[in-house]
Amino acid sequence: MDLGLQDRIALVTGASSGLGLAAATELAREGCRVAICSRSGDRIESAADLLAERAGVSRDRVLPLVGDVSREEDVERTVARTAAHFGGLNILVTNAGGPPSGQVEDFDARAWHEALDLNLMSTINLCRHALPHLRRAAGPPDGLARVIMITSLVAKQPIPTLYLSNVSRAGVQGFAKSLSEELGPDGITVNTVLPGYTRTARLADLSESLAKRTGRSVQEVEAGWAAGSALKRIGREDEFAASVLFLAGRSASYITGVALPVDGGAIKSLL
Repeated sequence: MDLGLQDRIALVTGASSGLGLAAATELAREGCRVAICSRSGDRIESAADLLAERAGVSRDRVLPLVGDVSREEDVERTVARTAAHFGGLNILVTNAGGPPSGQVEDFDARAWHEALDLNLMSTINLCRHALPHLRRAAGPPDGLARVIMITSLVAKQPIPTLYLSNVSRAGVQGFAKSLSEELGPDGITVNTVLPGYTRTARLADLSESLAKRTGRSVQEVEAGWAAGSALKRIGREDEFAASVLFLAGRSASYITGVALPVDGGAIKSLL
């Protein structure tokens, strides 16, 4: 299937590893020129090399950028450098690491503010600064403009001890739905992708934290997560990345305002 992504320009944040890097790799493999962003210069440079190798593309089609998405000045600079380097922006994939886990008494007001800056405000600011470029990209003669927000299944089904993530990810869902209504007439689609338990470094941290808290082994914790899904297993990064790739392509041109779970059937709600 030709997704119409050859030489489109994508920006993926939080892309030095995990789901962000997996999504950026699939976009590059499909023909996109990709900017990737992380707080660590060493990590994002290594990720750019790995991405180019995995996608089988030349290194000059990958732009590594250093920035902290919880800081608006870094967001503005990251978007501007992407557009200036590649000549525009077609696809924005917002992503950031998850905040710490714990009980409600474990978090003071500063922790709540930091979590909202990391997950919610970063998404809002990325979209605000990307919008002029996306509006131009959506126009003739061959318009394509996408906003894809990576959130979490907790936006639909909160998980105990993930207070900070539960609240901030739900906020992203409200913003995405509102933005999809505003940008629909411009031909810009806005969707969120809700990963479930997927084999990443973040999942390893969560399983170790929960194992210490409950006295179970990491293997028992992960087996419990797998049992909660319809497919009875933990997902792979490439399975998640395939959903981002589809939503970025031409075939998804009539899909907007959707929260797409990629969770193996872990979310049990009807809607």
